[in-house]
Amino acid sequence: MVPFAGTTLGSACVFLLKDALSNRVQKCLLGFASGVMVAASVWSLLIPSIEQANGVVPALIGFLVGMFFLLVLDQITPHIHLDNKPEGPRSGISRVAKLALAVTLHNIPEGMAVGVVFAGALSGNGSMSIAGATALAIGIAIQNFPEGAIISMPLKEAGHSKAKSFWTGTLSGAVEPVGALLMILLTSVLEPFLPYFLAFAAGAMMYVVVEELIPETAEGKHSNLGTVGFASGFALMMVLDVVLG
Repeated sequence: MVPFAGTTLGSACVFLLKDALSNRVQKCLLGFASGVMVAASVWSLLIPSIEQANGVVPALIGFLVGMFFLLVLDQITPHIHLDNKPEGPRSGISRVAKLALAVTLHNIPEGMAVGVVFAGALSGNGSMSIAGATALAIGIAIQNFPEGAIISMPLKEAGHSKAKSFWTGTLSGAVEPVGALLMILLTSVLEPFLPYFLAFAAGAMMYVVVEELIPETAEGKHSNLGTVGFASGFALMMVLDVVLG
């Protein structure tokens, strides 16, 4: 529930802020989210995957499958990118629904990542701990805060009510606790394949960063702010994982 709380608090910005987030602020926040996700993919997912398997092959396979899974999901699901450019097949789905689908796509691997790390910790795996899993959950919650704001604020500016904007942003994160809980409930089944699932979650999160977040921070003016945000997010998540893990 911790990552979901981050999305909810970010979406609540519609009740606190009068104007839409400026382009500079959005680039900082997107860069920050990118840094958190990259650091989490490396320290919380890929390194434990390699350590558990005593080799790189499971991590390699899981990582590539995770990237491919999000690639396919991205292509077949009608949605709108964070820059509000339509993507995917045409349909009669409203722009609000497409925007919600876009964020939901991002949150699927995040929920899986938290769940699979907690599953590893609960199984007694020496390379993962509850503290490390909690650090990952906190890190993703921190990066979910700006994500929730980036979704809800433009919806309000587009003419939707504050309540609708808030609930759209909030519900986009509902898939995270569901995915995490599913991974935890399947701990006994997943344990032999845990290195693959850890790397799968890392690949899926890296796809979101490379396909969606980084291109948006690099587009137009003030791209350097996105770089600063990336460095800040990466450093914070690295410290959280090392200190708490």
